[in-house]
Amino acid sequence: MQENNKLHKAILHLLLAAFFFSLMTFFVRISGDLPTMQKAFFRNFFALLIATGSILKNKVGFSIRKGNGISVLMRCLFGTSGMIANFWAIDRLGIADANMLNKLSPFFAIIVSYFIMKEIPSKTDWACVIMAFTGSLFIIKPSTGLAVIPALVGLYGGFGAGAAYAFVHKMGKTGQPGKTIVFYFSLFSCLVTGPFLIFDWHPMTLAQWGCLIGAGVAASGGQFNITAAYQNAPAKDISVFDYTQVIFAAILGMVFLCEFPDIYSIIGYVVIIGAAVIKWHIARNKAPA
Repeated sequence: MQENNKLHKAILHLLLAAFFFSLMTFFVRISGDLPTMQKAFFRNFFALLIATGSILKNKVGFSIRKGNGISVLMRCLFGTSGMIANFWAIDRLGIADANMLNKLSPFFAIIVSYFIMKEIPSKTDWACVIMAFTGSLFIIKPSTGLAVIPALVGLYGGFGAGAAYAFVHKMGKTGQPGKTIVFYFSLFSCLVTGPFLIFDWHPMTLAQWGCLIGAGVAASGGQFNITAAYQNAPAKDISVFDYTQVIFAAILGMVFLCEFPDIYSIIGYVVIIGAAVIKWHIARNKAPA
């Protein structure tokens, strides 16, 4: 019963994370023609402020539990490099293509989890993930042609995110507080992207400031929720629900950007939702170990 409750809690957190990350992508997109590193810095700077305030308020502390040092570092490295790649791809592939390449992260999370924690997915797990991945191809529409380099960079963005989430889950098993994981990721990202602002700073309008602040706040909500999700359940049990970000992004695009999906994208959405429903049904009825 306790394991089922943790699974349901993890799924809820992942759905919330998907919404916040879709909102973050939306704000990054409408922030205009700004350097990728500048967008990435402010996305993490405001998230860092929120994470710091949350740690101080809840008196969690900034310490890293024994044995988690390497995992924190790997989460920071993969998470930061994946985020930068995703932001770079957003400006060159468009929000739909870049978002869907990034949504390959659950697939990568399952693979990485096998190597770092020996979590072996079942045949049903693989089927659901492959089903969701197939749905994403309808939205990407690779036959229309993607520039090779931006597409590969966007693909790495998905790998970086997936690897980062796998390390988050590993730390969750040791009881490492999620707030500290978010704090160190945000701090590391600011330290990496900050120096670029000195050499390539672009003045921003009030609207652009608002967009990047919004991106930072949304990113913080996404980070706290996705960290909580992967701390409560393994990637193979919940990662497919991360694809709901596609649905949230589509709604934001239709309402605010007048971007309406074509029939192929709609088919992709249906396939992805179908995979999520199947996975949810199987997880809900899984007998306790």
